[in-house]
Amino acid sequence: MAQTTSRDAARTRLGVAGAAVTVATVVTNALAYVVPMLGARRLSAADLGALATVLALAAIAAVPGFGLQIAVAAHRAREGAGDTGRLGLRTAALTAGVTLAAAPVLTVALRLPLTLTLLLAATTFATVLSGRWLGELQGDQRFLRLAMAMVVVAVGRYGGLVVGLSLGRGPETSLLLTTLTGLLALPLLARLANSPGHPRTGDQAAPGPGAVDRAETPAAGSPLGARQVMTACGATLAMLTISYADLILARQLLPAAASGAYAVGAVLTKGALWAPQVVTLLVLPRLAQGDRRARLVALALILACGTVLVVSSAVGGELAFRLVGGADYLHLAGTAPMFAAVGALYAVVFMLVNDRVATAARWPAAPLWLATAGLAAGAVMIAPRTVAGVLTCSVLAAALAAVVMGGLVFGRGADPRNKPPSP
Repeated sequence: MAQTTSRDAARTRLGVAGAAVTVATVVTNALAYVVPMLGARRLSAADLGALATVLALAAIAAVPGFGLQIAVAAHRAREGAGDTGRLGLRTAALTAGVTLAAAPVLTVALRLPLTLTLLLAATTFATVLSGRWLGELQGDQRFLRLAMAMVVVAVGRYGGLVVGLSLGRGPETSLLLTTLTGLLALPLLARLANSPGHPRTGDQAAPGPGAVDRAETPAAGSPLGARQVMTACGATLAMLTISYADLILARQLLPAAASGAYAVGAVLTKGALWAPQVVTLLVLPRLAQGDRRARLVALALILACGTVLVVSSAVGGELAFRLVGGADYLHLAGTAPMFAAVGALYAVVFMLVNDRVATAARWPAAPLWLATAGLAAGAVMIAPRTVAGVLTCSVLAAALAAVVMGGLVFGRGADPRNKPPSP
C-alpha cells in the first residue's frame, strides 16, 4: 500500500512538473509570436524585414546555448554537480565574439544597420549563457524551477522587443531594450539555480517506475569539457537543420505559389514536432543515467502523441489548412497527414538524438546529417517539382532517420550506461 501511494505521488509530481514546463513553453512561444505580430503593425516594411532577419540570425546564434543546456543537464545527471561557470562563460563569449566578428559581413550581405548586428552579439551572449543555468536545473530534475527559469529567459529574450514595439520604437531601440532585459535576466536565473530547494522543496520531479530513486544529487565526477558541449551543439544544429531543410528546398525548387503553400503545410509539421518535446526535456536526465524503462516510456508517449496528431490531420485536414492558411489552401487538405507525419517522426528522432548525447555516444547526430543530404539529393535529382514530390522526400528522410537512430539506440547492448537501473 505504501509503495502504491509513493508511486501515485511520484506520478502526480511528474504530472505537475510536465504541466509547468508545458505552460512555460507556451509562454515562450507566445512571446516569440507576439514580436512579429507587433512588428507588422508598428514598423515599416523595410524595418520589419530588418528585424525579422536579425531575429532569424539570433535563432541560429542561440544554438550553442541549447547545446550547452543539453551538455550540462546530461553531465549533471550522470556525474553530479560540478563547476560549469567557466565553461558557460567561455561558450557564451566565444559565440558572441564570432557574432561580433561577423557583424560587418552581415551588415553588408543582408543590408542591415550596423547597430542591429552589433546588438545581436550582445543578445547572443545573454541567450547562450542562460543555457548553463537551464541545464543545471534540468540535470537536477528541478522541473518547477526550470519552468520558472524558462519564463525568465523568454521574458528577457523577447520582453524588451515587445515593450519597444508597443511604444512605437524602431528596431534598434527595441533590440537595445531586449539586450538589457536579457542581461538583467541572468542574475535571476543564477538565483533560481543556486538557491536551496533540491530535493527538500519537492521541486525535483519524481523518478519514473523502475528508475533509481536518487535522494541526493550524485557526488561530482569528471568535469564537463568543451568536447561534450561541442557535441551537443553539433546535435542541436543538426536537429535545427533537418527540421527546416524541406522548407528551404521547397523555396528553391518550387514556384512561388507552391513554395508558399508548402510553408503553410509546414506549420503542421512544426506543430507535430514540438508538441511532445516536453517529454524529451523531462526524460533527458534519466537517459543520462541509463534508465532504459524511462526511454521506452518516453518513446511510447511521443509515438502516441504523433499518432493522435497524424490521425487528427487525416480526419480534419481541411479544418487544419483553413486555420493555418485560409480557404486558398484547402486543395492541400489531403497532404495534411503527411506533413504531420514528418513532424511526428522527427519528434521521435530528436528524442533518440538526445539519448545519444546524454549517454556520451560518438557522433550522435551523424544520421541526421546523412538524412539531410539524402533529402536534398532526392528532392533535387529525383522528386517531381511539386508540393507532393518534396513532401514525399521529406517523409522518407524522416522515416529513414528514425529507423537508423532507433537501431543505434536500441542496439547498444554493450554500452555500460544502458544497464538496468538498480532496484
